[in-house]
Formats: sequence, structure tokens, C-alpha cells
Amino acid sequence: MAKVLGASKRIKMQEPVLIMGSGAMACLFATYLAASQHPVTLMSEWEEGVAALNQFGVRRIREGKDAAVFQVQAFTQPDNRRHTTALVLVKSWQTRQAAKMLSECLDPHAITLTLQNGLGNLEVLSAVLGSRQIICGSTTIGATLVAPGVVREGGVGEIYLPDHPIGHQFAALFSGSGLPIHIQADIQSIIWGKLVVNSAINPLTALLDVPNGFLLENKHALRLVHSLIGESYQVANAGKISLPYSNPLDYVEQVIQKTAQNSSSMRQDLKRGAPTEINAINGQLVLHGKKWGVETPLNQMMVHLIKTRLAQV
Repeated sequence: MAKVLGASKRIKMQEPVLIMGSGAMACLFATYLAASQHPVTLMSEWEEGVAALNQFGVRRIREGKDAAVFQVQAFTQPDNRRHTTALVLVKSWQTRQAAKMLSECLDPHAITLTLQNGLGNLEVLSAVLGSRQIICGSTTIGATLVAPGVVREGGVGEIYLPDHPIGHQFAALFSGSGLPIHIQADIQSIIWGKLVVNSAINPLTALLDVPNGFLLENKHALRLVHSLIGESYQVANAGKISLPYSNPLDYVEQVIQKTAQNSSSMRQDLKRGAPTEINAINGQLVLHGKKWGVETPLNQMMVHLIKTRLAQV
């Protein structure tokens, strides 16, 4: 059961929060924290993005509202500060490099949260950072990077955190964002619930180069959605994962309806010729399918099609 809670131990307001990344989600979360008076530092190897952040700040665009600008600091390499709070929002394929950079600038007692897509990120971070305190959460927030340092919010989403002392600390950190924050007893249920949905929406919108809503409007696309969701659900079921919804087909249609105008992150990546998170989403379902004795031909096909398409961009 999820509950919305604060934390008994709050992160000190004057301590800068280190965000790994300078893409859409990193920039958007930087605005949430900066708006509630938390100093924010972003670290990314993307030099153009870092330069824009230092020169102009983060510009957030919201539907029906004036753009807002928030001042942050940004670096391409670890600075001299020993950070005590870190938020990982890089793409899954960048996780190992982000972890190496974190290992050079985190306090030994630092707390770290990843809200990345897919599976496997927590394991990579833990392997590199060792005994440091790291937790994995999930979010339904969407964002599009319009230009370096300029992010468009894709509607109001939610943040899910594990029922763990560190989860409560991050709940307090995000409390000024105005977003619904849920403390979840079974965080794997939420993470897998998102994974199953993303296994259909992300690769199909990327391959077809369409916004999410097209998947409901076109009967052939919707048939593909249902087939992929069915296969991914079988993997979760074989692993005895309790998903946060009873009917995965109804749920994915609700998600598509709510995000009809959104462009999935995988579509955005593919359009600009960047590596995608296909391995962390469909690829992980293939791996877990093998582990739990479930054949995953559709997820395997999505992996191969996305990688083939990327080679053509």
C-alpha cells in the first residue's frame, strides 16, 4: 500500500543537491528543487548543456503558464565538494559512467536516489559505489528537452519512493515540488508496472515516429500494444511480481490516453540519433524471461528493430 509521508530526518536546505545528468528529466527535477529553495548542482559530460545551464539557468515551460527560469550550477567533471545527496537522472546506458563520476565526489555517508527508466540501474550504481546508501524509486513525470537547458514539462506526474529511511528523506526533499509523493511498501511493483507499460509505448512510438496517442487511434498499432503488454505481463507473472494494476491492457490504454500528446523518451532519443534505453526496458524483459522460463519473441524483436533503426539514423 502506498502512503504520502514526510521524513523524520530532513535534508538540510543549504546543502546542494547533486543531480547527475543535464537532459530533460535532470533539468525538470532541478527546477522542482530550485523552486523550493534547494541549491542545485548538475553534473554531466554534455558540454553544451552544462554551458547553457551556467549561462542561462534552467528554463521550464509549462502548458498555459509563463516560462520560469531557475539558477543552478553545472559541471562536466566532479568538483571539489563532497556531496551528501545525489539524484541520478541520466539515461540507463550512461549509468556506469555517472557512477564513476559520483564515486569521486560523494561523501562516504551520502544518500543517492535513482529515478531512471527500466531495470539494472541500481545494480550498476551499487557495484561502482559500494557500501554507499542507494535506493531506487520511480516517477510518471514526463519531459522534453527543447534546447540545452530548456525543458518542457509533460503534464503533472507522481513520484514513488521505497518505504525506507532514505526514501523518507527524499520525500522531504521533494515536498516543496507540489507533486504527489508516494511512499511505497513494494517499490518493485511500481518499477515493474512502469516497465511493462514502457515495453510497448516506448519502442512502438519510436519505430513509428508518432506521439503516444496514435497507439490508441490506430487499430493495428493498438493490436501491437496489446501483444507486447501480454508478453511482458507473462514475464512479470512468472517472476511473481505483483503489478500495481489488475488489468494491464486497460491500464496501458489509460496511460496512453493521459499522455496522448507526449513524445516518448525513446522516440526523442531515436529522432536525434542518440542511444536508447531499449536494453534497460525490453532487453531486461528478455533477460528475465530467460531466467524465469518465458519466451519473449516480441520484446526481442523490439530490441533488434530499435537497434537496426538507430544504425540508420
